[in-house]
Amino acid sequence: MDLELQGKVAVVTGASKGIGLATAAALLDEGAHVVASSRTRTPELDALAARGATVVLADITDAGTPQRLIDAALSTYGRLDVLVNNVGTGGVRSGFLDVDDAEWARMFDVTFFSAVRTSRAALPALLDTGGVIVNISSINARLPFPMVVDYSAAKAAMSNLTKTLSEEFAPRGVRVNAVSPGPVRTPFWTDPGGFADAVAAGAGVTAQQALDEVVPQSMAISTGRITEAAEVADLVLFLASARSANTTGAEFILDGGQVKTL
Repeated sequence: MDLELQGKVAVVTGASKGIGLATAAALLDEGAHVVASSRTRTPELDALAARGATVVLADITDAGTPQRLIDAALSTYGRLDVLVNNVGTGGVRSGFLDVDDAEWARMFDVTFFSAVRTSRAALPALLDTGGVIVNISSINARLPFPMVVDYSAAKAAMSNLTKTLSEEFAPRGVRVNAVSPGPVRTPFWTDPGGFADAVAAGAGVTAQQALDEVVPQSMAISTGRITEAAEVADLVLFLASARSANTTGAEFILDGGQVKTL
């Protein structure tokens, strides 16, 4: 299926690893021009640059960064067609009382307000092209979990923002949708000290066993496995493409059947 993304210009935030990296790479595979942002340089980000991506190293919480990203797209490629608000942060909590004000503020600044600011910077250009915003939310937006209480709240705000932006801008030609994954094999889970290690410690298994066995079983994932980042990227690209031209204000759950309710 031709997604008709050849020559389109996309900005992807948090593109150095995980879902952002997979999405940026998939866009390049489809012939799109990509502006990939990250706070830090990684070998994976260098590989994107070697394939032609424009890399912007900047902290998304800095006030000027969102406009820098959009200006990089416009100055380099002359237009903007797609914005993927992917950047986020997370950490394993013991519960609500473990999270202080500074951590709440940091979570919302990185995970939610980055999307607010980058969308605001991008929308004038997206209105010119009839572009698309795809927000990366989470099933935790509707499936709160005490170990990620602040993350869950920030993602709930992201899902709400998605529908609100669609309501305002779909009549003006800009579609806005969200993808809400369940557990995904990304550094959030796999890095030392990440969520897989926390699950493994509680279950008395290795981190690999936690990802492959304990998590799918304990979270009642119907397919019996967690999602791969490339699978999320595939859905993002479909929503960014003309193949979903009348899809807006929607949230797509990609969780292997974990969420059982309508």
